[in-house]
Amino acid sequence: METIAEHSGMFPKLNVDEEPELSATEVESMCMSCQENGITRLLLTQIPFYKEVVIMSFSCDHCGYENNEIQPGGEIAPKGVEIRTEIVTSRDLNKRVVKSDFSCIRIEELDFEIPAQSQKGEVTTVEGIIDRVIRGLDQDQPVRRIQHPEAAEQIDTFITNLQTLKELERPFTLTITDISGNSFVENLNAPHKDPATTISHFQRTKEQNHSLGIFTHDEVSETPETTNAVEEAIKLETVPEEVDSLLKPIREGAWPLEELHGEVLQFQTNCPECAAACDTNMKVTTIPHFKEVVIMATVCDNCGLRTNEVKPGGGIEEQGVKIEVTVRGRIDFARDVLKSESCSLHIRELECEVGAGALGGRFTTIEGLLTAMREQLVESTGMFMDSNDAETKERMDKFFGQLDSAIAGNKQLTIVMDDPTGNSYVQSLNDDGTPDTALRIIRYHRSYEQNEELGLNDMKTENYGEESIDDAGKGDC
Repeated sequence: METIAEHSGMFPKLNVDEEPELSATEVESMCMSCQENGITRLLLTQIPFYKEVVIMSFSCDHCGYENNEIQPGGEIAPKGVEIRTEIVTSRDLNKRVVKSDFSCIRIEELDFEIPAQSQKGEVTTVEGIIDRVIRGLDQDQPVRRIQHPEAAEQIDTFITNLQTLKELERPFTLTITDISGNSFVENLNAPHKDPATTISHFQRTKEQNHSLGIFTHDEVSETPETTNAVEEAIKLETVPEEVDSLLKPIREGAWPLEELHGEVLQFQTNCPECAAACDTNMKVTTIPHFKEVVIMATVCDNCGLRTNEVKPGGGIEEQGVKIEVTVRGRIDFARDVLKSESCSLHIRELECEVGAGALGGRFTTIEGLLTAMREQLVESTGMFMDSNDAETKERMDKFFGQLDSAIAGNKQLTIVMDDPTGNSYVQSLNDDGTPDTALRIIRYHRSYEQNEELGLNDMKTENYGEESIDDAGKGDC
């Protein structure tokens, strides 16, 4: 318990009322401007509705140089993120941006790119990003005009082009690609979807994982690459059962498939909220009139967090599915809902849309889905809530009031679930599983773009060994 308490107190919440005396660690360090000693202050804190961060501030009393940085202190996101936002009005220039060290920023219209790890992470605005680029280009211009006048003239021209972007003589597009997934751009239209911003997630490559310091067990293993696969299998088989490891090998025939369906498996993990040790339960089950799924649930005794996640047991369906359910009262709140990771949600009456990756995969009810959606919207829009203008606060308060009224059963809603993989499900009130009067299910053929996002266009499911055989035969010739 002592270890858990120490860990949970490592990142205190950034709340002045509850934590009036946040202690910062001061470290004497060298100033990169005058090479004298200055003071670096480190503060480990948790920004409300965001995540754990490390705030660093350096100041030098000798030359007056100051520098501020912010770095994520929590876990690296499972996927990278790409955020594309169009800047059209002066209000868009004030969009607040959280960018990490691994953010690559690109301005399409100028074919200009700030490479990843060339700047430190910071909390800024779109205009602040442009200002920082201008200051960086302009700082050596006096010397450059003497030594390299042609290059200095080209840089002056480029700085002028950057200034025109700030004056919004024409719209431009800002793209942030972050392999760590820890970047964020403010949605000024929250809780509604921002039509000028597109957010997509992607799987990292092996090289990108290595740059983040992520390696698989095989990559860090000391076993030579030439180790025979048979020897590896023998070593795995001879692992003693009393060895305290996370995953133990299952001997052949020890768990028949029939028994596995009725068994609840348990393994240790860390709580995503407080990082304390907890248990995750996993069970394979079959949803009536649907398919086989894998349900995982985590309960943390330290902070009380409860999470559940569901994975489809089968593959991607031949067709996508769009499910429309009308929530008329308490009877509809009790409907079971299976939402896959690729399913997006839309509430027509509230004009609210939640992307596919926002809520993850989960097995819940209509009421639980609405509650989770509300919590997700608070987390995604609440980081700068205390500094929003009166119009934004009024719009958010009105929306959450309508959503709370719907959760209380006082407002009729129409929820639309769109899942291109076809792995989502809403319980029917009919005994035979056919859609009832308040449930509408539409199946459709996926577009090329949807198949591309799911990786299906390059997938070969029949005669997939022929190509390699042909290539081998050509090599022999």
